[in-house]
Amino acid sequence: MASLAPASFGAALAAARDASGAQHYPQGTLYVVATPIGNLADITLRALHVLQLVDAIACEDTRHTQSLLRAYGIDRPNAQLLAVHQHNEAEAAQAVVARLAQGERIAYVSDAGTPGVSDPGARLVAAVRAAGQRVLPLPGASSVTTLVGAAGLVAAGDESSAFVFAGFLPTKAGERDAAVQALAQERRAVVLLEAPHRIEAVARALATLGERRITVGRELTKQFEEIATVAAAELPGWFAAGRDRTRGEFALVLHPVAAAADDGAEGERVLRLLLAELPVKTAVRLAAEISGAPRNALYETALRIRNDDGNEEDESGA
Repeated sequence: MASLAPASFGAALAAARDASGAQHYPQGTLYVVATPIGNLADITLRALHVLQLVDAIACEDTRHTQSLLRAYGIDRPNAQLLAVHQHNEAEAAQAVVARLAQGERIAYVSDAGTPGVSDPGARLVAAVRAAGQRVLPLPGASSVTTLVGAAGLVAAGDESSAFVFAGFLPTKAGERDAAVQALAQERRAVVLLEAPHRIEAVARALATLGERRITVGRELTKQFEEIATVAAAELPGWFAAGRDRTRGEFALVLHPVAAAADDGAEGERVLRLLLAELPVKTAVRLAAEISGAPRNALYETALRIRNDDGNEEDESGA
């Protein structure tokens, strides 16, 4: 975490009160608060206000959270920090639910980023909702969206902006290799997270994907942030080329599959077969899924084929 003196945030705390103080913060509510993934300045004004307002803060690591609060100049006694982590989340959630039932406001923070995204928090939120109590999310930093925004994900067709979040791959080699082979069938972009002690093994597994592009984000938002895009086959070599490249926390984006040069021809071939039996919209959807060709282009082709055949069909596919 980038280091900044508490005094640096005095103006931010005042701005947080001015910008957020007049808003409504209901009692008996769990506030799910995103915190920075590296750079302390990435905290939101509303998060700063809520972290001062709530009756207690549930957190993945109480020591880490206490250091974070002190960096912002927020003074909280240790008794107001509740440990809720992956090893006790189910049990600790019940204690949080009981306090919410008494009308307390409680915030939850993970060590970095948005809780519940490959971090604890999901079970806590589920327990609170199951008890009929309110959950109020405060959006903010996330390594997932940070790297997606910097990767320049472009693919042909309707899937250009779509991505799948896969999180951490399995730790056992055989299971990890099987997971990578499954990802090879996914045409959309895939976001992965990984720890430094496993990143080289993950790189070797991903190298089997050949020419498919991968964007690596290392130490995102921190002083030594590094972002690079290479072919999957080159990934082990990229890590080996720099002494520090295996240090820090990692996010990776497997880019979407590029459309093949003959996707149009193959898509039309599949489309013609389907049109013989199905309405236009159904045929177009299935042809796009089978061939990977752009759906909009297939729809125009379907209308042309219907028109050429003298068998026009309305847009409803009836």
